[in-house]
Amino acid sequence: MKVAIGCDPNAVDLKKILIPVIEKMGHEVKDYGSDDPIYANVAFAVAQDVAAGVCERGVLICGTGIGVSIAANKVTGAYAACVTNIYQAQRAALSNNANIITLGAQVTGSELAKCLVEAYLPLSFDPKSRSFPKVDRICKYERGEK
Repeated sequence: MKVAIGCDPNAVDLKKILIPVIEKMGHEVKDYGSDDPIYANVAFAVAQDVAAGVCERGVLICGTGIGVSIAANKVTGAYAACVTNIYQAQRAALSNNANIITLGAQVTGSELAKCLVEAYLPLSFDPKSRSFPKVDRICKYERGEK
């Protein structure tokens, strides 16, 4: 799987820690950088490529994980979940079909961040699950079906 990763300048160190973790899991990493202090720019770039299928999943990091989540979710077809624990990371994939997770470098320790990525990436959404109607409703709304 190809995984997009990007962050703002506050999160460079955590991104550098997570890239080898993702690669060790057998995934290819596409790094979208970390120099732009306007975190929305890297979030948009990652989200656009994930939504377009250039990358299958994304990991975005800022100070709290909230800003990049809000920005990424403005991109049609991008579904970003800000995760802070293992259960959320798992459910982001399994229950919500999130194709991006977001993390906060200033609120999440590096060891937990590694665990979150490791919990999220191997899982995938089952369209036959009881969560499908909920996720489908979100997608329909996004397409303009009220």
